[in-house]
Amino acid sequence: MKRCPWLAPLCGAVLSGCAVLSGGATAPARAWHELFDGRSLGAFAITEFGGQGEVSVRDHRLQLGIGSPLTGVTWTGPLPLGDYELEVVAARELGGDFFCGITFPVGEAHLTLVLGGWGGSVCGLSSLDGNDAAHNHTRCLRRFTLGTDYRVQIVVRSDHVQCRLDGEALCATPIRPHALGLRPEMNLSRPLGIASFATAASVQSARWRALDSQPVNNPR
Repeated sequence: MKRCPWLAPLCGAVLSGCAVLSGGATAPARAWHELFDGRSLGAFAITEFGGQGEVSVRDHRLQLGIGSPLTGVTWTGPLPLGDYELEVVAARELGGDFFCGITFPVGEAHLTLVLGGWGGSVCGLSSLDGNDAAHNHTRCLRRFTLGTDYRVQIVVRSDHVQCRLDGEALCATPIRPHALGLRPEMNLSRPLGIASFATAASVQSARWRALDSQPVNNPR
């Protein structure tokens, strides 16, 4: 697995910055904004990729059927404007490509965190300087078991993005001097979306919270 020499200190800085205030106090947690209630799509709209599989809510989970190749949903509700944390719990149900591609805003730009692409194990951020997750410094490998829930946390700050998988560091990048962008097929997931590629997936939960006293943006 490719390792980035600056990843460990960056992750440490993120954790200490989020948790410690003067006098050793812990920063109060902001309220979570739940994106999925387990009963309906709510403010999620089915992403019209063309060739998408069935999208439904079953067994209190958001189900993404196998698409040709993409299936997904796009959030149409309020979004954070400043620093924030996004958390998604999802599982690969069938197939061997990415089961969770999370597109999210980074300032005025967007990125996609890919879990289990390019043969089933490649993870990383697409795209940096025009290079997708398989071809930039965030590339890493993880094994994913069918039917197993994985919790991914994305922390977006003004100067960096950090991702964790089941509580462990996954990948991270400073924002400058990189050009942030999306693969063309993921543009329909903006500003915030979840998608799978030729793979059936299910989402147990999705939520975000502001990390500072920031307003939210309602795109509607």
